[in-house]
Amino acid sequence: MIKRIPTKQIFVGNVAVGGDAPISTQSMTYSKTSDIATTVAQINRLHFAGCDIVRVAVPDMEDALALKAIKEQISLPLVADIHFNHRLALIAAEVVDCIRINPGNIGSKEKVREVVKACQQRNIPMRIGVNSGSLEKEFDNKYGPTAEAMVASAEYNIKFLEDLGFSDIKISLKASDVQRTVEAYRMLRPKNNYPFHLGVTEAGTIFHATVKSAIGLGTLLLEGIGDTMRVSITGELEEEIKVARAILKDSGAMPDGLNIISCPTCGRIEANLVSAVAEIEKRTAHIKTPLNVSVMGCVVNAIGEAAHADVAIAYGKGKGLIMVKGEVIANLDEHELVERFVQEVEKMAEATK
Repeated sequence: MIKRIPTKQIFVGNVAVGGDAPISTQSMTYSKTSDIATTVAQINRLHFAGCDIVRVAVPDMEDALALKAIKEQISLPLVADIHFNHRLALIAAEVVDCIRINPGNIGSKEKVREVVKACQQRNIPMRIGVNSGSLEKEFDNKYGPTAEAMVASAEYNIKFLEDLGFSDIKISLKASDVQRTVEAYRMLRPKNNYPFHLGVTEAGTIFHATVKSAIGLGTLLLEGIGDTMRVSITGELEEEIKVARAILKDSGAMPDGLNIISCPTCGRIEANLVSAVAEIEKRTAHIKTPLNVSVMGCVVNAIGEAAHADVAIAYGKGKGLIMVKGEVIANLDEHELVERFVQEVEKMAEATK
């Protein structure tokens, strides 16, 4: 497990963020929030995909007034995303579990003060959401669209909230490019202990968003930075959670299910490895126990990798070995290997629950 930088713990509904809590995953609906039935349906999709916290856009009064009915029909903690109109935040604060405001466009200090008071009355947190594309003019003019400008904005708004006696805060520093995003989070992290919401904003389609998020969020997670995260994808809701959980798993931040080790396709492979790995991945998708399993297609690396795996297949010519914790337990024909492998994986997962 990665050693995380200690942070203050807050609660978004019943989900702890920061401290020693698991790193949570978030997403956001794309329906018009006032379309209550569609919004609830999207939230339920995210729930079943493994999402921990959901956010909805609240651009107008109709959306704000729909929040109560939505909240009554869902189980996920609900965050209201507010821009420009602080009055919408005042209405949202009556029913949601967290308010997200963008300091660059929410308005005057007095308006922010009203939002803080509303959150204090219900004991709900606020997310300071700094985006490089919508910084306050004073920071944009001084620093340009840089990581320094994002950090300056965050520090200014953190102090303003602290001066009002409010510290149930989480912070995001999102840019559309990886380098600026990573720089901003790194720069701000030593300056306070508030939990960080990670994300690369406007990351694009699933391919580009996956690559950008894996690089940016993965880098930060490996450094112990991050308490909750969203992978922003122009695409279907479930994909955001799927990619986020994969980043958490493969970075070592949150062991979850099987880590399947399989060799790249090359001329040495002595089995239909692509088909075998695809079948194994499908048949073991339900397993949540963290295990390292190996499926190797030739003798060059097979035994070495298998020796360090919990369960392994080492393919040879028409045959192969099944190994458990480095010990050979079966020597079978090729067509028998996947079935026995899955049986051994399920047995070990059950025994180590």
